[in-house]
Amino acid sequence: MIADNGTVVASIGRDHYKTELTASTHTLLADEPTGNGGTDSGPMPGDFMRMALASCTAITLRMYADRKKLDVERIDVKVNSERTEYKTIFKCEITIAGNITDEQRARLEEIAHKCPVHNVLSHPIEVDTWIVH
Repeated sequence: MIADNGTVVASIGRDHYKTELTASTHTLLADEPTGNGGTDSGPMPGDFMRMALASCTAITLRMYADRKKLDVERIDVKVNSERTEYKTIFKCEITIAGNITDEQRARLEEIAHKCPVHNVLSHPIEVDTWIVH
């Protein structure tokens, strides 16, 4: 099944728990590790949330660095998460390689908080789910 722009489609057959994900013209696989009964043929669903935050943060920082003509060679964003009783905490560790000042580094940290995925995850989220016939 092909998704339209902005819609992601997840399709699963009888394989435990290999799921084909389609976004626009891109296809990826999600799965569970073998220890959970899957075939480990793709990242777990929670990994995709962490990847979305990491990639959005990196892209946002690259856009800013390019626009401001900062001497940034590489940006690495490492994201992990932990679930507490009341919330999920995402932890983003950013490494920036290049010739930048402490002031520029501080501004880049501020900009990291402005990525769209960070904004979505930082605010209340509502999910409407229904089964169609």
